[in-house]
Amino acid sequence: MKKSICLLLAAGGLWANFSYAANPAEVRVAFSGGSQVLMLAKADGSLDKALNSKVKWVQFASGADALNYFASNAIDIANFGSSPATAGIVRKLPVEIIGVSGVIASYERLIGKDGIASIKDIEGKRVAYPPNSTAQYALEAAISVNKLDRSKITLLPLRPAEMVAAWKRGDIDAGYVWAPFAQELESSGGHQVFATKDLQKEGYLIYNNYVVRKAFAEQYPQAVSAFLRVHQQKVDEFKQDPERAAAIVAKEVGAPVTTAANTLGGLEYPTLAQQGTAEWLGNGTHTSDSGIGKALSKTSSFLAGIGEIRQRDIPANWDTAIESRYIRDAAVAAQ
Repeated sequence: MKKSICLLLAAGGLWANFSYAANPAEVRVAFSGGSQVLMLAKADGSLDKALNSKVKWVQFASGADALNYFASNAIDIANFGSSPATAGIVRKLPVEIIGVSGVIASYERLIGKDGIASIKDIEGKRVAYPPNSTAQYALEAAISVNKLDRSKITLLPLRPAEMVAAWKRGDIDAGYVWAPFAQELESSGGHQVFATKDLQKEGYLIYNNYVVRKAFAEQYPQAVSAFLRVHQQKVDEFKQDPERAAAIVAKEVGAPVTTAANTLGGLEYPTLAQQGTAEWLGNGTHTSDSGIGKALSKTSSFLAGIGEIRQRDIPANWDTAIESRYIRDAAVAAQ
C-alpha cells in the first residue's frame, strides 16, 4: 500500500511531495561490537518503535565485513568508518551516506610499548593496523604529515583481536586501533602515542557514518529519517547523563563501563541541523563541495595511493554518494 505525504520544510519554506511505501516489516541494522550511542536504542527498543518495524541487529567485525553484507543484500543500514564506506562507493556498491554517527577523536589511537614516546619513534618498529579501516587511514596520514620514512616502519595488517594477541606475544611494538582493543593494549603495558583527533588540525576529517542501501531509502524514506532522529535522541541522552548511558551500553555490548565511557566520550557528535549544511553533508546542492564530499575526495586519493582502489574508478563527483535530504527532514521533524 502506498501512502502520500506533504512536508513543509520550515527552513527553506518549500513544500516537498513524495510517495512512500508502508513501513517495512523488518529493518536490518548492522553495527560493530564496540560501544556506540546506537546501542542505547538497541537496549530500550526505541528504534523498533520509531520505525514501527522489527529491527534485526547484525553485528560485524570490520568495515570490510559491512561492505560484504551490503554486496550480498543482507543489511539495510550500517554504522561504520568513512574509509571502508568510501571504498564501497568507489566500487559502485548501491549505497549512500546519510549521516555522520560520530567524528573520531580519541576513540581510535596509536598505542605503543616502552621506547615509543612520540609518533616519530615508530620508525624501525613493527606497527599493526586493521586493514581497510579508518585506523589504517589515520595511521598512514600520521606517517605522511609527520614526514616519517615509511620504508623504515614494518606495517602489519591485523584484525583487532589478532592485534591484541600479537601484542601479548611480543610480535608487534605498536598498534593503531579502536576501543575496546585500544584499552586491552594499554592494560598490557601500552600507552597512547597519537590520537586521530591530532589530525584534525591537518585538515583530515575521519569519522564513522551511517550508510544505507539506496533501494531501501528510496522505498522507505520516512524510515531513514526516523532512524536519524533516534540517533540524535540517543546522542542527547548520552550528553545529559554520560554515566548512565555508558552503563547501559556496556551491558549491551559486554564491555567494562570504563571502556564504554571512554569510547562514547572519544567521539564528537555533530547535530542533525549541523549535518544538513555545507560543512557536513550539504544542503542538497553542491554536494561534492560539502565537508563530507571533500573528505571523500581526500580519502579516495589515499585509498588509491595504497592500492586499495583504482584511481580510474574514483567518480568525478560525489553527488550520488551523499544524500542529505533524510537528515534535513529529520532535523525539521525534531524541532
